[in-house]
Amino acid sequence: MGGGGLRLDMNALDYLILALYFVTVLGVGFAARRAIRTSVDFFLSGRSLPAWVTGLAFVSANLGALEIIGMAANGAQYGIMTVHYYWIGAVPAMVFLGIVMMPFYYGSKVRSVPEYLRLRFNRPTHLLNAISFAVAQVLIAGVNLYALALIMQALLGWPLWFAIIVGAVIVLAYITIGGLSGAIYNEVLQFFVIIAGLVPITVIGLVKVGGVSGLMDAVRDSKLGEAGLHAWEGTGSTDNPLGAHWLGIVFGLGFVLSFGYWTTNFAEVQRALSARNMSAARRTPIIAAYPKLLIPAVTVIPGLIALVTVKGLGADEGDLVYNNAIPLLMRDLLPNGVLGIAVTGLVASFMAGMAANVSGFNTVFTYDIWQAYFRRDKPDEHYVKVGRIATVVAVVIGIGTAFIAAGFSNIMNYIQALFSVFNAPLFGTFIIGMFWRRMTPLAGFWSLLSGTVVATATYLLYKGGVISFNSDLEESFWGAGLAFATVAVVAAIVTPLTRPKTDRELTGLVYGLSDTTLADDSLAGDTAWYRSPVLLGVVAVILAALFYIPVF
Repeated sequence: MGGGGLRLDMNALDYLILALYFVTVLGVGFAARRAIRTSVDFFLSGRSLPAWVTGLAFVSANLGALEIIGMAANGAQYGIMTVHYYWIGAVPAMVFLGIVMMPFYYGSKVRSVPEYLRLRFNRPTHLLNAISFAVAQVLIAGVNLYALALIMQALLGWPLWFAIIVGAVIVLAYITIGGLSGAIYNEVLQFFVIIAGLVPITVIGLVKVGGVSGLMDAVRDSKLGEAGLHAWEGTGSTDNPLGAHWLGIVFGLGFVLSFGYWTTNFAEVQRALSARNMSAARRTPIIAAYPKLLIPAVTVIPGLIALVTVKGLGADEGDLVYNNAIPLLMRDLLPNGVLGIAVTGLVASFMAGMAANVSGFNTVFTYDIWQAYFRRDKPDEHYVKVGRIATVVAVVIGIGTAFIAAGFSNIMNYIQALFSVFNAPLFGTFIIGMFWRRMTPLAGFWSLLSGTVVATATYLLYKGGVISFNSDLEESFWGAGLAFATVAVVAAIVTPLTRPKTDRELTGLVYGLSDTTLADDSLAGDTAWYRSPVLLGVVAVILAALFYIPVF
């Protein structure tokens, strides 16, 4: 089944489904444009959206083509151990964001994550994070663009460069027109389209291999063997498909990488900041945690199905690289009509992922770089215009960075490396500064800078062959852990030597110094027991633990 290339046999019905989706997406963008009157409307949806909308947008923003293509690739390459990215590597951090951190973000009325760092520490820390975040977003946008280009190449036989440019123009249109509202309402639509596209691949694939038991038997006979069916077995050493010790999984992935991504990545936090009140903002990531629990069923399982049905999958180059697991299954399994839905779902996933990157970039560039350091007191319309220009710039740069992503046979390895460099040091600085009020502004700056340098150096030394790890992913786990440890050590050294901020300056920004002047913004029904962020969060974490039992 490995021959014939990636070209899909699309017919008129499939193209009609895809065309209807594009029309709908642009329609949503134009509808959202009518509500844009101020920069807060453009960048934060006027802080007016209900929790269910922001919650679905929150998970959809992460459910990009990167997630689908990359996690299916991981499923084929590493087996069931890929579920760690969901059950320990996402859900606990999402719950922590909702319960513990959103009160600081939303309560302080900051417009971005870097702006929080300016209030908590100082302007150098703010500028360093704003620049590093902007760089990270255009790099990750490039990953999403490259992932879409793989699909368009398979779909239409277009050259990779042409598919990248066409994909960029599609997403540029509705973000420039509709701002964050256009992105968020499209992300809600995209969530359902993505799931509708992935479910047929999973169901038809399972039928083909003889159900769950047939798949398990086939995996045992594959190059992964029995180890491909377990999440924790063999992690007492590095003798497992992931090549990672349980300490690296728990500390590197489950704590530093996971919390670093979910709690400080503005592309995600921005969705919660657009919620209509504090209760909705806190529930946003927790609502998103519930579908996140189940997404492995439509990403990891298809990866395993590809492993056992696509002969030769896992080549270093060509059509049979792991990244092509999903397109190859679409080619081999899906009839016309269903094929159109699946292709549309993958295109939707790209748009959701890249929209999150681009909307995060345009907000941080406009508020945290342009307004803060170049043009402070301009009329509000000026910043909306700059935001639209920044959107175009981000997409153009993303086209360039897409070709960097093309150099990786497994784009999830590349993205985890980016997270270890950009997110892990930020999380360390954030969490220590939030819970240790004595940490000084200078300690914040030097901790963030040194953590970033250590994570970057670890990656470069690994790639240069100076130090070795069992896999790219193990490097990202340890790179993240070393970055976090560096932040903690530097904070402990620099803080006693420099002057802290006063309690009055830190009110509402650190644990134990709440702002008692904040008005109660709760709406009717927010106090109902079933809307309690703590209850919803605890249940989500318990479910994540229980889901491990069958695949331990």
